[in-house]
Amino acid sequence: MTFYFHQLIYQIGFWFTWLLIPIIVEVLPAIRYFFKLLRIAHTKKIVNQPLKMPIVSIILPVYNSAETLYSCIESIYHSTYSKDLIQVIVVNNHSTDNSFDEYKRAQWQFKNLRIQWMDTDQGKAQALNAAIYSSIGRYIVNLDTDGMLQAEALTNLVLYFENNPGIDAATGTILTQKNLIDATKKWRLWALQANEYFEYAQSFLAGRSIESNKNQLFTMSGAFSAFRRDALVTTFLYNVNTVGEDTDMTFQLRDRLGKKVGFCFNAIFYVEPISGLAELYLQRQRWQRGEIEVAQNFMQNKLEVRHFFKNFMISRLMIDHTFIFPRLIWMIGLFVLLFFGYSPVVIGLSILFMYLLYMAYSLMNFINVTLLLKEFKVERNYFKSKWWVILTLPLYNMLCSLIRFIGIINTITQSASWQTRKFNDEMGAIKKVIIKDYRNTKEDRGNE
Repeated sequence: MTFYFHQLIYQIGFWFTWLLIPIIVEVLPAIRYFFKLLRIAHTKKIVNQPLKMPIVSIILPVYNSAETLYSCIESIYHSTYSKDLIQVIVVNNHSTDNSFDEYKRAQWQFKNLRIQWMDTDQGKAQALNAAIYSSIGRYIVNLDTDGMLQAEALTNLVLYFENNPGIDAATGTILTQKNLIDATKKWRLWALQANEYFEYAQSFLAGRSIESNKNQLFTMSGAFSAFRRDALVTTFLYNVNTVGEDTDMTFQLRDRLGKKVGFCFNAIFYVEPISGLAELYLQRQRWQRGEIEVAQNFMQNKLEVRHFFKNFMISRLMIDHTFIFPRLIWMIGLFVLLFFGYSPVVIGLSILFMYLLYMAYSLMNFINVTLLLKEFKVERNYFKSKWWVILTLPLYNMLCSLIRFIGIINTITQSASWQTRKFNDEMGAIKKVIIKDYRNTKEDRGNE
């Protein structure tokens, strides 16, 4: 073992080249952000209660949401926010199921909640745009109907706006529903959902806390976002020509209008956990396509590498896109080195070292998230029970990076569309190419 250790030290210059990108781009910033978040988590902010709470308009875009619509409205009804100050607009965009029946059931059951139904053109962006001008609240909140509000979420969100007059839009914390994760019987799916839960917790409570601190939030979550109405109506509304309408709206507010976009960490919205690898594959590719489309629209004349450390958008795009290539090459390249005589043990130690660095990164986020959840004891205890995800999260993140890489390729080679090819279809296409190449190779050898 000593021999291999000396071999590793001897070749440290070579291996450091492999490790340089993830260390500089991810590990070192993570250490810096870790201490920033510790300071944020321990900073007590005084929250002033306004003399009169304002009306809030909640928009629920509906497309075949019969299974979840009632539960979503029920969570709004059980909110701590006063019922007479809530307006709910259910916006239907060509549903073909019994979503309207579920709406009527909710309307009948929650009679003291102001609910209305609208029919619009197909598409989430069109639905949101149609409902904005029917809203009467000082604040407009967009919610996906496959989720549920935490009871204090609306109150905390409004208080956040009322105490931060310079903020014109904000996103809340998105977490997956604990009961649905625990009800999953298949262990592989359960493990995937647990990693997704951990990812959401660190992405919002750690990642967005840092981004919003300097008005650098890349995107508000389409599942749960809120606006001052007077700021929202000054935009071009939601872009109907991109799959990333939530990211486009974030860029409109901050970059075109100079508004500030914030993050309300104690406003929690629970969404359904991922149903499997196929949904993860479609979801992450759609996110990737939307990010690229919006970046192209807003930043195509501003993308210069020399501004990497000055412009957070450039650094974010390079990390999310450009560095995916060397990251994947790094993993594949290490295994290729086996064929050039490099020691399998030395390569294995290098992979182990890199894996431990990513685990340390996850551990720092774990500590930060635990501190930020201190006022939500049930959620905090559940998150702490998922400590073991620290061990598996690097693999999950690598899987997501691979899917995003495929998303980049598909965005470049395919026209803009919501209809991304499904995982099984992609695997089938790859299989056909491999079989075809194998047959062609076999035929070529036969002709020699």
